[in-house]
Amino acid sequence: MSYNFWTRQRWCLLLWLAWFAVGASPAQAQGYQWRTWSAGWVQPPLQVTDLSGRVWRLPELAGKVVLVNFWASWCEPCVTEMPSLQALAQRYPDSVVVLAVNFKQSLPAIDSFLQRTGLTLPVVADAQGLLARQWGVKVFPGTVLIDAQGKARGAVQGELDWGGPSAQALLQPLLPRSH
Repeated sequence: MSYNFWTRQRWCLLLWLAWFAVGASPAQAQGYQWRTWSAGWVQPPLQVTDLSGRVWRLPELAGKVVLVNFWASWCEPCVTEMPSLQALAQRYPDSVVVLAVNFKQSLPAIDSFLQRTGLTLPVVADAQGLLARQWGVKVFPGTVLIDAQGKARGAVQGELDWGGPSAQALLQPLLPRSH
């Protein structure tokens, strides 16, 4: 077991060094990566029901920027970024909707997390991981940004401070001009 541990540690270190040697972008160096939604990718429909029973349909959210955040309570970066997502939704209540899609956790685990943290974002349970698969999310946290016309513009892979300048650079082009 000791051999496997140290072998894995060496490989991780080598991969990390190689990643920086080939020129990681500043976004990647900060813990996230931006991926533009390609014109060739099919955007899945978005119709979900949150834990309170409210149905969210993308066409009904026209005029608002929608962030679909895929997370799990076992994911430390997910937990770290949650307060900034909550603050973002509170900062732009008329123009931004944040849907927090929990990845493959039980309802008791989700409820426990919500009680501990006081999170008030709409939370959707993705018990089988179907939504994450449909939206191409493989890295957690993963957040898909959808513009006010209902078109996916891109996805953030990894943790991002949604109140910081990097997030503002992603959001500003999508927000109504008054912001």
